[in-house]
Amino acid sequence: MGHLRTYMLIAALTALFGVVGYAIGGAGGMVLALAFAAASNLFAYWNADKIVLRMYRAEVVDAAHPSGAVRRYVSIVERLADGAGMPRPKITIIDSDQPNAFATGRNPENAAVAATTGLLRMLNDEEIAGVMAHELAHVKNRDTLTMTVTATIAGAITTLANFALFFGGNRNNGGNLIATLAMMFLAPLAAALVQMAISRGREYEADRVGAEISGRPDALASALAKISHGAARIPNQTAEMHPETGQLMIINPLSGRGADNLFSTHPATQNRIDRLMAMTGRAAVHANPTLGGDQSPFEARRRGPWG
Repeated sequence: MGHLRTYMLIAALTALFGVVGYAIGGAGGMVLALAFAAASNLFAYWNADKIVLRMYRAEVVDAAHPSGAVRRYVSIVERLADGAGMPRPKITIIDSDQPNAFATGRNPENAAVAATTGLLRMLNDEEIAGVMAHELAHVKNRDTLTMTVTATIAGAITTLANFALFFGGNRNNGGNLIATLAMMFLAPLAAALVQMAISRGREYEADRVGAEISGRPDALASALAKISHGAARIPNQTAEMHPETGQLMIINPLSGRGADNLFSTHPATQNRIDRLMAMTGRAAVHANPTLGGDQSPFEARRRGPWG
């Protein structure tokens, strides 16, 4: 049912793309718009992972890396992938103080995971395992492809709607300034709502599946609390320049995004934590802790089986 809902939402985005094309150029404009959508998605299918990793200057790492923290990170990802019966993804690191992580790739056989240096410094090994299990869940569920497609179409709709303002719409079909302005604002709004709906649902599901992969929903809950606190006070300049990539991150990297509101790409962090802690039957940690960045309710098990 979840996948059916996603396909329906993507179909709605594609239809909206065609409507904007029709508003600009009639039937011919609609055909061109749909052809452009198909070409954009084909390009994104084969190249989106390379583009986003290059954008964030992600460095591929392995067990021979000179940093002990990075070697542990590589070992954690490989153990989790092996335990989940998944192909080992390309493992990368991003030089950023903001704690965050994401996965990308068109399928499990061509996937990559990325973690920031800030995340490796802030989290203990069990928490890192929880985060990377969440990212592997996105890969397993093929969410990375879904998010890429929706982001591509939503961005293209916004671009087309802006073209409508300059070209004045399809005058042969009674286009006028008011209708053009409405299209300019309402089409991107509708696209954003669909995109956000897909993103939020996928995050909840990746939390659940990730907790099953790692076996430690409490560690993922603790990690989310720390990452949320860190992301709120440490900017990510690359994400700010490319906000369309924000939906890929485990926590929204953009400034000023906290509550679970209409336009957030992620559910409210506390809602996610509450669901994870319900899996353990324990009291929830808090998404905006007064604890320091290296502290956690689970800090007594700092290294656990991942050390």
